[in-house]
Amino acid sequence: MNKHISPAEAAALIPDGAVVSVSSSSGLGCPDLTLKAIGDRFDATGHPRDLTTLHPIAAGDMSGIKGVDYIAKKGLLKKIIGGSYPSGPSSSEPPLIWQMIGANEVAAYNIPSGILFDMHREAAAKRPGVMTKVGLDTFVDPSREGCAMNASAAAEPVVKKVAFEGEDWLYFKAIAPQVAIIRATTADERGNLTYEHEGAYLGGLDQALAARNNGGIVIAQVKRITKEGSLKPHDVRVPGVLVDYVVVDPDQKQTTQTLYDPAISGEIFRPLDSFRVPEFSIQKVIARRVAQELETGSAVNLGFGISANVPRILLEEGLHGAVTWVIEQGAVGGVPLLDFAFGCASNADAFMPSPYQFTYFQGAGFDASLLSFLEIDRTGSVNVSKLSFRPHVTAGAGGFVDITARAKKIVFSGMFNAGAKLSVADGRLVIEREGKLKKLVNAVEHVTFSGRRAIEQGQDVTYVTERSVMKLTPDGIVLTEIAPGADLQEHILDQSEFPLIVSDQLKVMDSALFNEAPLGLTLPAKAARKAAGGAHG
Repeated sequence: MNKHISPAEAAALIPDGAVVSVSSSSGLGCPDLTLKAIGDRFDATGHPRDLTTLHPIAAGDMSGIKGVDYIAKKGLLKKIIGGSYPSGPSSSEPPLIWQMIGANEVAAYNIPSGILFDMHREAAAKRPGVMTKVGLDTFVDPSREGCAMNASAAAEPVVKKVAFEGEDWLYFKAIAPQVAIIRATTADERGNLTYEHEGAYLGGLDQALAARNNGGIVIAQVKRITKEGSLKPHDVRVPGVLVDYVVVDPDQKQTTQTLYDPAISGEIFRPLDSFRVPEFSIQKVIARRVAQELETGSAVNLGFGISANVPRILLEEGLHGAVTWVIEQGAVGGVPLLDFAFGCASNADAFMPSPYQFTYFQGAGFDASLLSFLEIDRTGSVNVSKLSFRPHVTAGAGGFVDITARAKKIVFSGMFNAGAKLSVADGRLVIEREGKLKKLVNAVEHVTFSGRRAIEQGQDVTYVTERSVMKLTPDGIVLTEIAPGADLQEHILDQSEFPLIVSDQLKVMDSALFNEAPLGLTLPAKAARKAAGGAHG
């Protein structure tokens, strides 16, 4: 059977009122041409209407891959459930989807990416839904926002808190898609899919299973079609029995602003000296201090922002390979990439499907996570997912909630306040002018990470800024280190909306962090793993 159809024919297959699941991670693996065809059909005919779309990770970006913005049209979208959303600079015009969300023209939800993948798995197995502790006491919890991003969503809750065996859990009902739109590199005539030019597998298999097992259809967008029987079975990631239709886009981009780079898909390995090491800056000072928190032999998750530069710090220090990096899109090992290629890695050891990477994260199988913060409050809670005055600057939570829910060790990094004029001279921090916007606040706008839960679970939480290192304790946030050149009262205590506890053993941060020369960094060895007793929750 020839499964090849045009984009317009694919768009015509989507009925009014359908639930449509889309596989993508911003620009990475985005089935852009197919989404465009759906938007074009609506413009021409007024159909399909009233869709609910599922996006475990954002579809599209603000840098050339429109993704969800092709279908961000009043009447076409009724509801959107995303792990994350397209984001970009505050100076840029908000994406159309954000404009719809802000105008309450679509019911919009931000469900953590891992939970949203779990919901697909439960739908595929025809189980009732997902019961999890991931998200308790965060914006995910119905005692807070319950994942709702606007009033329309708040009127139709997607999560409830339930008691089970004497404990509180969050329950998400499984949602069965009628259509799954996924992407790969090559399809054969039977619809078998391979991913040889992709930077990640993402969750296409799970999304296809959810649609197929519930009587739906699966549309795969690929770069090319090959002869039946020409694909090696070990290379096929989604079998043709799950794929109904194939759309070809020979010009599909591998990821944001990248048509194709074989190093992203693991077809070639780059020489280590080809990776750019960050220029000396305030941000590099922070990344260096974060690197000092690591242990050799650890598996470490990495988020966007300052912490994304930590692998380059280890590279510069001759410690590449001392730590194995694991990122939510699925790469394990190698060198995570920066800027528009964030979410990809070169020289990776392996690519895991995203849903299984999230299982690894939710169960805390890894050793540490390095993440950013927008705000920290007196309880140690962190906001990275919402800035009301410019919502599209943040992408939503993505995998942040899944990753931090049980992580043994978390290092948050960021600037102490926003807008400060800073420099470094003679191995010391120079604060020329303070920022106008405080980031250590009495209460964060959005609880993406719960300090209370972290204390309950005994998580090791550190906050690193250009002028301080702080630790979360049951008594509050304790200042443990201060930058050389920073005044304790003027530059730290007075710049926080809540009282910081000053450690009796307050230290000055290593002055080597504030000099351009390499640190001569050494990392202690991770303790050997031992079998642990069984536990749940």
